[in-house]
Amino acid sequence: MVEAVVNWTDNERFVGNASSGHAIVIDAGADKSANGPMELVLLGLCSCTAVDIANILRKKREGFTGVEVRAEAERADTPPKVYTKIKLIYRVTGKVAKKAVEDAVRLSQEKYCSVAGMLNKTARISYAIELAEK
Repeated sequence: MVEAVVNWTDNERFVGNASSGHAIVIDAGADKSANGPMELVLLGLCSCTAVDIANILRKKREGFTGVEVRAEAERADTPPKVYTKIKLIYRVTGKVAKKAVEDAVRLSQEKYCSVAGMLNKTARISYAIELAEK
């Protein structure tokens, strides 16, 4: 079982802890002294799929030197303001085959990424792939 807890500190700021034992500050206010809850959802999506890409490319013995996943998202106008559109931009550096990256992204989106699986219920997720040698 995974557990999480947040404790209010001040204004709209909280400190959260999860089963891993690591603390994170969350700020839903206008100050933005930390990431807000919906930003954390996007970060969760980016990191979930990035882990998949790195693992798949490593198993394929591709010579990647970097994986960056950037998200651009739109939210509904009325509460709950869920994400309705998300575009993921994958930037993979190193000596990698384009097909290997395309296959990794497809597998992540369709099979492995749990966060994408949840967000697909409310958002249309699209993606683009950029390759760069370094």
